[in-house]
This record gives sequence, C-alpha cells and structure tokens, in this order.
Amino acid sequence: MKFKKTAVAVFSVVILVIMLAAMPVSAGRTYQTYTYSISGQALHSPDAYTPLMEIDSTYMGLSKNLDNPTDIFVDDKDNVYISDTNNNRIVVLDRYFKYKFAISEFINDQGIPDKLNAPNGVFVTSDTIYIADTNQNRIVTCDLEGNFLRVIAAPEDALFDTGAVYKPVALVVDSFNRLYIVSSTTYQGIIVMTSEGEFISFIGAQKVAISAWDKLWRKIMNSDQRAQTELLIASEFNNIDLNEKGLMFVTTSSIDSKKVASEIKKKTKSGDYMPVKLLNKSGDEVMHRNGFWPPAGEINNSGSSSDGSINGVSKIIDVASGPEFTWSIIDTLRQKVFTYDEEGNLLFAFGDSGSQLGNLVSIQSIDYMSDSKLLVLDKTNKNITVFQRTEYGDILINALTNQNSRQYDRAIDDWTEILKRNSNFDVAYIGIADALYRNGEYREAMEYYEAAYSKGGWSDSYKEIRKDWISRYVLLIPLFVIIIIAALVIFFKYAGKVNKRAETSGKKRTFGEELLFAFHLIFHPFDGFWDLKHEKRGSVRASLVFVLITILAVFYQDIGSGYLVNPQGRYAGILSDALGVIVPHLLFVVANWCLTTLFDGEGSFKDVFVAVSYSLVPIPMLMIPMTIFSNVAISTELQLVNFINSVGMIWAFLLIFLGTMVTHDYSIGKNIITTVGTIIAMAFIMFVAILFTTLVGKMVSFITNIIVEINYRL
Repeated sequence: MKFKKTAVAVFSVVILVIMLAAMPVSAGRTYQTYTYSISGQALHSPDAYTPLMEIDSTYMGLSKNLDNPTDIFVDDKDNVYISDTNNNRIVVLDRYFKYKFAISEFINDQGIPDKLNAPNGVFVTSDTIYIADTNQNRIVTCDLEGNFLRVIAAPEDALFDTGAVYKPVALVVDSFNRLYIVSSTTYQGIIVMTSEGEFISFIGAQKVAISAWDKLWRKIMNSDQRAQTELLIASEFNNIDLNEKGLMFVTTSSIDSKKVASEIKKKTKSGDYMPVKLLNKSGDEVMHRNGFWPPAGEINNSGSSSDGSINGVSKIIDVASGPEFTWSIIDTLRQKVFTYDEEGNLLFAFGDSGSQLGNLVSIQSIDYMSDSKLLVLDKTNKNITVFQRTEYGDILINALTNQNSRQYDRAIDDWTEILKRNSNFDVAYIGIADALYRNGEYREAMEYYEAAYSKGGWSDSYKEIRKDWISRYVLLIPLFVIIIIAALVIFFKYAGKVNKRAETSGKKRTFGEELLFAFHLIFHPFDGFWDLKHEKRGSVRASLVFVLITILAVFYQDIGSGYLVNPQGRYAGILSDALGVIVPHLLFVVANWCLTTLFDGEGSFKDVFVAVSYSLVPIPMLMIPMTIFSNVAISTELQLVNFINSVGMIWAFLLIFLGTMVTHDYSIGKNIITTVGTIIAMAFIMFVAILFTTLVGKMVSFITNIIVEINYRL
C-alpha cells in the first residue's frame, strides 16, 4: 500500500517535472524589439532616394505647359514619354529632360488627318510607341521618331458585355508583341490582344466582393439580375507594368476600402482584395506577400482628422518595376512612394504632401531610369520630380544584386553595412540569414531569422539541423519512442487495475484512487460519471488538482511553446492564465446548477463542480506533450500540434456535456436545451458582474471626489 501511494504521488507531479525540464527550451531565448512607423517601415531609416531636382515645362523647352499629365514612361535609352492628356499629345524628352518632339496630329491609315484625344497611357518597345488614345477608344502606334504606323481599333468579341465601352487607359506589350490593355470601363479583367488587334482573352478578373446578405439575395434573383449585380460590384484595374520576368503588376483603387483594410489587418497572403497584384501570362496571381505586412501602401488606415493623419487605405494609381525585381507603387491620397522587394518586404517609403523640393501635390505616375534615378510625375506646374538613389539605396540594391546572383558572402557584407545605418531593418536580417542558410550555416541563420521574426526561414534552417541530429541518433529515436509507448501502456494498465480494485473493494477511496479514476472516466464517460456521482469515486480535492493541472498546462503552453508558435516570446502571466481557466469553469458550474435547479436537475452544486473538473483532464493530457513537441516541430508540423490541442478541447467539452447529462439524469434533448441555457446564463452573469463593478467603481470615484472637495474647501 505504501508503494502504491508513492506511485500515485509520483504520477501527480510527473507533469510538473516534464514542464520544468522542457521550459529552458523557450525561456532562454532573447528577443530584439523593433519599432515600426505607421507605414510599417522601421523608424529613423536612412533615405534610399533623395530629391534631386524638379522639372517644369520651361525646363523641358515646351511652348505650352503640360495640362493634366497622366502617365510617364522611360524607354531603354532613358528617353522620357509623358501623356499630356488635356493637351491631347504625347511629349517626348531626351535623357536630360529636354524636348525632342510631340505626337499629337497625324495622317491615319485611311489617309485622313487625325489626332489624339485625351491619351492616358504610353508604352514603348525597342521599335514602337504604343499610345492609349482613351477618348478615341483605340491604340495608336508610332515609330521611335513619332511617325504614325497604324491604329489598333477596339476589340470585338462575344465576351464583351452588350453596350460595353472600351476606354484604354494603360497598356504593356510583351516580348511576343501581345498587348495587355487596361480599360477604365471594363470589369472582366485585362484585355489581351495581338499586335494586329485580334482579341485573345480576358485575364486576371478581379474577385467580386459580396456580403452574406447579397449572397442570400442573389439566390432568388434570375440570371439577368445576378449579372447586373456583379457588374455593379466588380472593380476594374487602373494601371499596369511589366517586370524583368515578363510578369505584370496591376493596380486598382476601386476595391471596397473596408475589404482592403480587413485583408491588411489579417496579413493576408492572398491578393483577392489587394490594390496591387502580380499576374502571369495566364492571369494567375503570383505575388509573394512574405513581408511583415502585405504590400498595399499605408497599413495604418484608421487615422482621424484630430491627429492630422489621413483616413482610409492607400489609393494606389500606378506601379513601376525597378532594379533587382524591386517595385514601387504610389499613393495619391498621401503623396507617397512605397517600394518592395520580390518577396513583398517593404524596403523604403518616402514622399509627403507639400511644396518643398521632394514633396508632391498631386502624384500621378512613376517610372525608373537606368542611372539610379526615379521619376515621379505630378499634375502641378513642376511636373517631374527627379529622385536620385542615395549611398544607402545603392548598398541596398547591391545587396539584392549579390543575393540574386548567389554571391552570398558579398551579400552578407552589404546587408551588414545596411544594418550599420538602420539596425531595425528586418529585410537585412533576413538577407543575411538567407545567405548563411545557403552557405550551410544553419544555426547562425536561425539567429538572424529569429531577429526578424521570419518563421518560414527559421523553420527551414531548423529542419536542416534536425535532419542532421536525426541522422546521428537514428538508432536511439525508435528506442525512445518504444520506451514512451511502453511507459504509457504500463501506466494505463496500472490505472485500470487500481480502478477495477477500487470498484469492488467497498472501502473508502484513497486520494490516489480518486485521481486515477479520471483515466477511466475520460474513456468511459457514461459509466464514469454515474460512478463519480453515485459511487463517490471522485472528490472535490481531486477536482481541485485537475483544475490546478489545467492552469499549469495553459501557463506552460504560454511560456514553453516553441519559436514557431510564439516567435515574439510574449505571454500573459500565470494570473491571467489562471483566471482564463477558473472564471469560465466556475461560471459554467454556477450557471448550470442555478438553471438545472429550476428544471428538475438531480445534481448538487458539488456534483456539477466535480463532474466539470474531471472533464478538464484531456486538455492538459494532450496540451503538455504538444507544447513540448512544438519546440522540435517545423512549420509544416504545427497543424498537427493545433489539431491535437483542438481534439483535447473538443474532448473536454464533450465530457462536460455528457457529465452534466448523467449528473442531472437528463435526456440528450433536454441536456442540449439546458446547455444552451447555461451559456446564456453565463453571459448574463458576466453582464451583471461587469455592471456591478462599474457601479461600485463610480460610487467609489464619487465618494473620493466629495472627500477631496471637502478637504479642499476646509
């Protein structure tokens, strides 16, 4: 008997021993805290671009000022093309921003004098200038000297909606001379045409955002009504650009801002409701959104006029592909430029509204020159602001160059130089980690991934380390697994023998027997809860132990989970975790007892308390080993951790349901009703408690103010 008591005592503390043994895995980790500005960019970041000069119509040598310029394009020889929309022309400048010629009037292919009418977009290949002649509903092509070549008329196809208006505002041309056209009134997506004007297809249609109510309403509509509803809800693109790989960046500013804000908050990897996307030739969305926030411009969109900030998500109206697969978008709401790398990490952001050099008034378009310059088109008289890349920007681009060319040692040097100038730059930590990973220095890579909270990279590095560890201990691992399984089998056999003996002994239950009975109850709930109440197989003291173990399990999960589960090492504290277990536990017990007292429930308060407490056993039984496993798991295995933890919670909730049903001798239907009523009663008790504490707080505040006033008067 003495040996059995000792065994029970050992079992009671074995979980705590496991927790203490595994705790150093996470507790010893140190974390670096980063501070982000409202745009997600690290504070005090050096400027990657600095304003060099402003170019107005006089400097360009124009006899007539630009009027509402809408697009800017730089060709491979650094000639600059501007869509001067209200003047119905395309202005062409040389690399020094001096006037070369303009395209406005011409003799068309029917031999009739013709002219542009409000051109909005321009794109130039190695031998052809393509102009989106918006108000004439066509594409006009010229040679590089500005001589007219041909007109590509509006496409005709059955896929176009009846009565649809073709309004080309932007276009790109790929290496196969296929045209990808953005039409401001076309909702089916990007229009793909041959250079001869033959329609091919639509690609990349925007996903329609429909509320739950609209979905329900559309079920009773006829086909024509549904088609009309979708037409009104869908959003169109407003600009397009090609990157070095021939993929297309497209932008839109007409998606519901609430939907965009929600997607930003959720840090979505999907581009369904994002203002900028990357499409392949088939129209599939292929953008990587692996940054701290998804690429969408401003991420803090809840500003108010009281603090001087601007409300709403960024209004993105243009995109430009830059060097080393970087790309920039412009926010016409805040007059800002945001630049990202290929993975969707924010590299830098600059710009503001104002009249000083570098500030913008009405930003409209953006493009890169080959000599480290960035051109931003403004609708004001000083139409082009030229930004020159700084030394910091040069090092940043050079780091990306070395990284993309697999010169990892050089990339590490560049990223280290970046960190000397901006120690909060996550991309630099990730860049160093990537280089170390490819050099096979996995432990060092993990440290840098950890500093940037990059769980994917950390997991990949740890996977290699774990693989090496497994290869060295390949014979010991099966032995360890066999020992664990054997120990569990022996323990459950022992618990079964103790429970069977206690069932027929007729003696008073020992504390150890009360504890071990839980392992019979969780697998045989109907018999278990009956014996728990009628045979007194459990007790309040054992119930308190199970509540305590559950609290400790939740606390251990809080502080002992692996890096992939809790990369920032945050935890609420044991008091909060205790309240998180005790409060709902007692609320359910009190509410259920009060309610079942009115509905012929046979269980006392003690019976309900004991039944609910014993039902908690599956939670720590599965949570603790999963917390330990999370310290050696990689990212693809976390789904198993979450699944088994969920199984523990569902198992516990099912036991609570069955426990109250057996305790009160209810049918399933009646128990369902009382369970729902218990949940409602819990909410009511919480409401009354909050109301009472608020009232007490106000009374205390009122009395305190009176005492202070009396003391002041006296």
